[in-house]
Amino acid sequence: MSNTLGNSLLHQSLYRFAVLEHQSKTSCANSLFQASSAIHKKTFLSTSFRGNCLNVKKKSKIPKGGRNMNYVVPHAVLATNPASELAGRYNLDGISELQIDVTAPTSGSLMQVVIQVSNSSNSLVLHWGGIRDGQKNWVLPSCQPDGSKLYKNRAIRTPFVKSGSSSTVTIEIDDPQIQAIEFLIIEESQNKWFKCNGDNFHVQLAQRAKRSSNSSVPEDLVQIQAYLRWERKGKQMYTPEQEKASCQYSVFANPTDANAYSFQFSIGSFFFHIRVAWIHKLPYVLQEEYEAARTELQDELERGLSVEELRSKITKSDGKSKTKEASAPDEKSKTPKKQETNRHYNVEKIQRKRRDFMELLNKYAAESVKENVNNTPKPPTAVELFTKAKEEQYGDSVINKRTFKLGDKKVVALVTKTLGKTKVYLATDFVEPLTLHWALSKNAGEWQAPPTSLLPEGSTLLDQASETQFKKSSSSDPTYQVQSLEIEIGEEDYVGMPFVLLSGGNWMKDSGSDFYVDFKTGPKKVKQNPGGGKGTAKALLDKIADMESEAQKSFMHRFNIAADLVDWAKDAGELGLAGILVWMRFMATRQLTWNKNYNVKPREISKAQDRLTDLLQNVCKSQPQNREILRMIMSTVGRGGEGDVGQRIRDEILVVQRNNNCSGGMMEEWHQKLHNNTSPDDVIICQALIDYIKSDFDISVYWNTLNSNGITKERLLSYDRGIHSEPHFSSDQKNCLLHDLGNYMRTLKAVHSGADLESAIANCMGYKAEGQGFMVGVNINPIVGLPSGFPDLLSFVLNHVEDKNVEPLLESLLEAREELRPSLLNTHDRLRDLLFLDIALDSTVRTVIERGYEELKNAGPEKIMYFISLVLENLALSSDNNEDLIYCLKGWDHAMNLAKGGDSNWALYAKSILDRTRLALTTKAEHYQKILQPSAEYLGSLLGVDKWALSIFTEEMIRAGSAASLSALLNRLDPVLRKTANLGSWQVISPVEVTGYVEVVNELLAVQNKTYERPTILVAKNVRGEEEIPDGTVAVLTPDMPDVLSHVSVRARNSKVCFATCFDPDILSDLQSKEGKLLCLKPTSADVVYSEVKDSELSGASTNSTEDGSLPSISLVKKQFAGRYAISSEEFTSEMVGAKSRNISYIKGKVPSWVGIPTSIALPFGVFEEVLSEGLNKEVAEKLQSLKKRLGNGETETLGEIRKTVLGLAAPPQLREKHSAKATEVMRNTLFKMVWASKWNERAYYSTRKVKLDHDFLCMSVLVQEVINADYAFVIHTTNPSSGDSSEIYTEVVKGLGETLVGAYPGRALSFVCKKDDLDSPKLLGYPSKPIGLFIRRSLIFRSDSNGEDLEGYAGAGLYDSVPMDEEEKVVVDYSTDPLIMDSNFRNKILSSIARAGHAIEELYGSAQDIEGVVKDGKIYVVQTRPQM
Repeated sequence: MSNTLGNSLLHQSLYRFAVLEHQSKTSCANSLFQASSAIHKKTFLSTSFRGNCLNVKKKSKIPKGGRNMNYVVPHAVLATNPASELAGRYNLDGISELQIDVTAPTSGSLMQVVIQVSNSSNSLVLHWGGIRDGQKNWVLPSCQPDGSKLYKNRAIRTPFVKSGSSSTVTIEIDDPQIQAIEFLIIEESQNKWFKCNGDNFHVQLAQRAKRSSNSSVPEDLVQIQAYLRWERKGKQMYTPEQEKASCQYSVFANPTDANAYSFQFSIGSFFFHIRVAWIHKLPYVLQEEYEAARTELQDELERGLSVEELRSKITKSDGKSKTKEASAPDEKSKTPKKQETNRHYNVEKIQRKRRDFMELLNKYAAESVKENVNNTPKPPTAVELFTKAKEEQYGDSVINKRTFKLGDKKVVALVTKTLGKTKVYLATDFVEPLTLHWALSKNAGEWQAPPTSLLPEGSTLLDQASETQFKKSSSSDPTYQVQSLEIEIGEEDYVGMPFVLLSGGNWMKDSGSDFYVDFKTGPKKVKQNPGGGKGTAKALLDKIADMESEAQKSFMHRFNIAADLVDWAKDAGELGLAGILVWMRFMATRQLTWNKNYNVKPREISKAQDRLTDLLQNVCKSQPQNREILRMIMSTVGRGGEGDVGQRIRDEILVVQRNNNCSGGMMEEWHQKLHNNTSPDDVIICQALIDYIKSDFDISVYWNTLNSNGITKERLLSYDRGIHSEPHFSSDQKNCLLHDLGNYMRTLKAVHSGADLESAIANCMGYKAEGQGFMVGVNINPIVGLPSGFPDLLSFVLNHVEDKNVEPLLESLLEAREELRPSLLNTHDRLRDLLFLDIALDSTVRTVIERGYEELKNAGPEKIMYFISLVLENLALSSDNNEDLIYCLKGWDHAMNLAKGGDSNWALYAKSILDRTRLALTTKAEHYQKILQPSAEYLGSLLGVDKWALSIFTEEMIRAGSAASLSALLNRLDPVLRKTANLGSWQVISPVEVTGYVEVVNELLAVQNKTYERPTILVAKNVRGEEEIPDGTVAVLTPDMPDVLSHVSVRARNSKVCFATCFDPDILSDLQSKEGKLLCLKPTSADVVYSEVKDSELSGASTNSTEDGSLPSISLVKKQFAGRYAISSEEFTSEMVGAKSRNISYIKGKVPSWVGIPTSIALPFGVFEEVLSEGLNKEVAEKLQSLKKRLGNGETETLGEIRKTVLGLAAPPQLREKHSAKATEVMRNTLFKMVWASKWNERAYYSTRKVKLDHDFLCMSVLVQEVINADYAFVIHTTNPSSGDSSEIYTEVVKGLGETLVGAYPGRALSFVCKKDDLDSPKLLGYPSKPIGLFIRRSLIFRSDSNGEDLEGYAGAGLYDSVPMDEEEKVVVDYSTDPLIMDSNFRNKILSSIARAGHAIEELYGSAQDIEGVVKDGKIYVVQTRPQM
């Protein structure tokens, strides 16, 4: 990474700790990040992290402490001789003697350093560390003597062990890269430090024998390493000046050199190709880049690696590659073989910890507090009535309206412009006499005395202003008692009017500043009708809208107002915080005014940000269920900071100007803008300047950066201190400008950018700077208690943040978030800084994955799956309720293992995880839509936000997160999986050849009651699974995934409607583009072929209607009450109960003994009508009759009222005594009334009306069954419904109860087929993707069983309700622990048993059956069977 934090904040810490070996050079010779030269004449800078903060490495090894320290300096120099056991001996203080012995390692033992002090006290402590790779900084070896403790993560402190008169410490060295030990000795009782000639004791350790001590690095390896360094820096193309500077140095060996092309390959001719491309496309490389590569490799040789080991390390040779012959390559060799991957194999990678995904689980469910909103409107005030009258009088001529507060009173300013003439109306409910002290402005904010021709009557002209008395209203109506005045400006070119008010000798201002009314017309924001604010924290949003005129003054005002409202929002729950987020988002996207003629210091903005984010941090601690939305708020606000954090913006722009002699022109205009009111725009302006300078002063680059980030020339001019000029610099200013603007960018981001990675890391790791220039006096302490090695991890991230190969970077970013997570879950006193760091890491993941799309261009499915798992992990880490995401993550992990293991079903399994992940994203998007969109629309309408911005508000919020990146990766993988698993582009549920006109709808549910006049092919985005198919529909095509045996699927087959799922977005898009056209669909069992046809071909084409254009009517026989209120299964007859009850009674005792049948009783036909006729239900009966009459007249909205009326029935108490204990228990439970009421469900009513079924003749019995608390539920069709193959059983299985299979629950069930002549060999068709399972304890269920179900030509299944006695529990399903998914033997046994049960029942009836059942502890239970339609 070039010119980043490594060149600034990383240099500033005064602390030193353990580190990775990743360092970068300081890029500017004139660095201002030096410690005070009065103390140290020279500062040794390092970019490495040390422990928990950032490092400035100083020459002095003196540890800093809180107490005064006495130093004792021995006068002997420690002699070191690796061949000798005695490394050195000398006198410490005239009494004690220090002796160091070094024992070389032998087979089975480690190197030992024994430090002994004779005649010592009992309180000696060794303060020590290791030296590695020639570095000056201490590393902390993992192998430490007993009793050792870390000292501020900078050193190890080990107590000496007293033995007689001597004290000893023995150190074992297990790290071969540690080349030396350095230490000091502390006499703790006297606070005395023993040093070596004012420096650390240094013990050089014996190195292992170098196997290639005289070896030089082969040129080909130097070239490869240099290339990789160049690539990691973004393949920088050098300027002509750099090229000229480097052309005197020959990088490459002569092509005829024997070593020129003799090196090994890891895959094909991978590195050979790299070298050729480099030589021919880049005629030069900077000398220091090449030399750095040579130095790196030479260091490796000096550490003991052989040339062969070094070559293997770089090229990852597998031992099978061959050496390229030493000859110039021919044309054929220049074309590399197809690469399996573009990954460079020696890119550094961190080693990720293996974690249990369940450790990431959050199950917070945010709850919104329902506000008690007083809908009684407040009576308008006198000022509001006056203003309203003027607004109605002038209409669209009103160009501006401002409301200012005077304590509990108001002043309203209304500006109109008619025929080019401007007028200003002022009105106030202030009671005392009031004088307007005013002027006019030709430039915003200035005071010019108005011409005498514009002065209202009675005005007094002063030097630079005028004074005019307000006049009291002459109206006798007290509601119009206001003071007002009118000023006609005319056609003068004034832009605004500043004023103050005077009353009783007291001056009144606008929060310490002048009042100001703007005359600019600009783009007018038209307020929309806000509606009722349903689904929002309405009262809070109303307050925000009321305060917006105050908030427009500056960011300081806005952030302080937001801070004042945080408690209100917190008390309102998720909806309240959503209101704050929407408001801040409107601000961040420039939908609201940032500054309106108010001069505010940057430090005041920063302090207000600090206050707001501190309060948000506290809400995070108290309401962890709302952290997701709080993170979004914080990312829009920026960090801010107390004290001089904001003031640096003012001060450091002067440093930039002074250092680079650019005090005029654009830089001075920007300086004035920054001085007046800094904003997030300044980050973009600074970046535009950096890009402009890097491009060798190409001004088009400057404008491109500005425009691509929403800053136009007009916006630059619109600032209170406008920027009119373009930048102009000279080439000799380039390097130092880049250096200084880079540092200044970090200051801007520290205040304005909540998601800036570098500033977020710096704030957590700590830094300190002294001297002059940037960051003067800044001192931020490192956060304590972070995981060991965390700073090293962040150092790796920063060093690789610009790498083209993004996989190692993504891994390190995710590892950093994982390491940070425990600290985020605790009530840390620096939680805000940790949150901003986590937000920045999250944001960087999104940026990096988008950059990595190119890397996946030709990648295989395993690589794409791995990237999906990384992005999914990132999303889970940012989500409050992430249970479904975690189970998806576990699923992807298993899918990758299956793929690596060569499992034949890996793609089929991965497709189910992909489908489930998509459903999880949909659920998340729907939640955002529910929580954010109503607030955006209501508040946006109050504030006059552009309508287009409101319509896409939630969509843009989703795009800003990981969900959008994850969706793109899923879309990339989907066709690969479908092809691998031989799934094709379609799943055909009902294969019927049809012709019809295409109509595109969003959801089938919205049109299910519609009647189409011509044969219609519906292309529906959403199909839930329980809808009716509209009249006139011949086909339903959808990208949604209803189960093959869901209600809508069954109805499609029964109605001979073509029904299919399309997995290919391109095909779906093509179908949607044919809306209104006539298509012929020709489906097979696995595909749908379609073509356009002419209208003349429609005659005779297949439709789902009979010849007269309607479905046949179905006649029913009305059932009578037989005098029994409850009957046992032995009494089930066609006169008493429906087919559902009779069938379950019939198979009892006839199916194999291993098939269980639950105990059943029933409330027979006629019980409802009998109960309704009882005297105590007279009022209910009369109301029901009235409602049914209205329903007959077409008032379908009465259906809900009818159901509610039926629930009001009272069961006659005398009936309860006439039946068995079981029947009495049933009668006491009123849930059966819900089954009766379901006769008037919308679905049932429209379905029966469609087939002309007489609804009055529809009778409802209630089947009461024992509920089996199932592990799994299944539905069997003993003839495959998709292919019509009667030799094949088709089954779908879900986790828990079967309602998720037949009801409107998203996702697919596990599906399989089984040949009837081979029931031991079920064939898996698809793994489950349903995220929800329903579970219940063993109890009762009340099932509908009408005389209008299971009829010939009309199934009617699923139209009426089944109601369990106990509430079902919704459980998010983890398939990775389910033996049906993970254990193939268990799965084969269960599926085979299900198929056998289905086959047995089919043989019992002698016809194809539609069977429902459950599995509990491996036992099969059948709860229902009917003829398969």
